Amino acid sequence: MSLFLSLLSACSFKPDVVTQSKDASVSEWQELYVVSHGWHTGFVVPGDRIQLHIPELKKRFGNTPNIEFGWGDKDFYQAEEITTGLTLRSIFWPTDSVIHAVAVPENVNQYFSNSEVKTLCLSKGDYFSLLNFIASSFYKNQKGEVLETQGGIYGNSQFYKGVGDFSLLNTCNKWTAKGLKSAGMDISPAFKLTAGSIMTYLGKTGAENQCLVGGEKWEVLGKTKR
Repeated sequence: MSLFLSLLSACSFKPDVVTQSKDASVSEWQELYVVSHGWHTGFVVPGDRIQLHIPELKKRFGNTPNIEFGWGDKDFYQAEEITTGLTLRSIFWPTDSVIHAVAVPENVNQYFSNSEVKTLCLSKGDYFSLLNFIASSFYKNQKGEVLETQGGIYGNSQFYKGVGDFSLLNTCNKWTAKGLKSAGMDISPAFKLTAGSIMTYLGKTGAENQCLVGGEKWEVLGKTKR
């Protein structure tokens, strides 16, 4: 136990929550998604905006309408076969991380018809803070370039070297919670270690709302703007 605690104390709990952008215009809103695959959650954001932060994504995915991002354990996430030993090591032994990026078509709900999807509507400032968080989760070399590792696990997808160590206290779902925190949500990432805890939070807070472009009412993070 003492060895395990020592390892945890030495590992990196990055990426950090991003400070909210000062660009909090109330005249523009952005729709995006949180997807749960049962044990793992991630974000689906418009491809053109995130590609401005990470140009390599444009080269890799072209003009895809959306891109899904997930962060997780390098060996477990990229494994062709999940073994008990691999699972235990990913939980109890701090390991390197990767980012999984997937090209997603316009109809996100249809593409992820076998997964749970929550639709979010963020203000411009909160939206850009989330994009900054996702971008900061990619490891960059001295030239500022992101590094591909191997092909992804479904669809048109790619793995990239990530920032921070995966561990029992720094899971893929805690990464999603950090993203939501960066986007201005009142969430405690420390206690959001499972996919269920993320989706339950979004359901209970009323954070799932559609952007009503041109409508008389806006639903943003569970608050009504008229």
